[in-house]
Amino acid sequence: MAIIYTVHPDTPQIRRIEKIKNDLQDGAVMLYPTDTVYAIGCDLNVKSAVQRVRRLKQLSNDKPLTFLCSSLSNIAQYARVSDTAYRIMKSLIPGPYTFLLPATKLVPRIVMSPKRKTSGIRVPAHPACQALLEALGNPIISTSAHLPDEDGATPTVGLERAKLFDALDGLVDIIVDNGLEPGVEVSTILDLTASEPVIVRQGLGWEAAQIWTLPVSK
Repeated sequence: MAIIYTVHPDTPQIRRIEKIKNDLQDGAVMLYPTDTVYAIGCDLNVKSAVQRVRRLKQLSNDKPLTFLCSSLSNIAQYARVSDTAYRIMKSLIPGPYTFLLPATKLVPRIVMSPKRKTSGIRVPAHPACQALLEALGNPIISTSAHLPDEDGATPTVGLERAKLFDALDGLVDIIVDNGLEPGVEVSTILDLTASEPVIVRQGLGWEAAQIWTLPVSK
């Protein structure tokens, strides 16, 4: 059974965040709330945990994993940021946006897209996420807790909090519970790897991003 850590939705308790941090550094995989949907995550730098996340999501190694950074300056450590990308991200973060960017050498190969050498990076507007990022001192993997079954369906989509916890209890080590029901809208994805930014997925907050971009990629 997973350990459930209950944290305050606005001011997460420092001691509990510290315990979660220690577990993540020891290789734990967690289910946790973000400013979009609940996510499955781990310490970016613990390879064994990243591999477990891939297995849970049934993702092959050529599929990149998104991770959370604490700030724009933190993103610059893990991605090459053009002047245009900087202006766009500065206007939108923190918030429900995933940015596709060229990865730096700090990004583990198991996380990035092997062909494009890109990463998906978010800066969430969420107290628990920000507290964990500050405590850990490095990014956290963040992939939606939408798990496929044998038929390819995603029965965990739209579940109430208690039912979601029950569904993933035996699959993760930690469940972070802030007492709020899961969101249902995913993040908006913006591809910032080319000269012209493109929205490749419309999610939460996509209207605010639209002024910067070309039409949604087909």
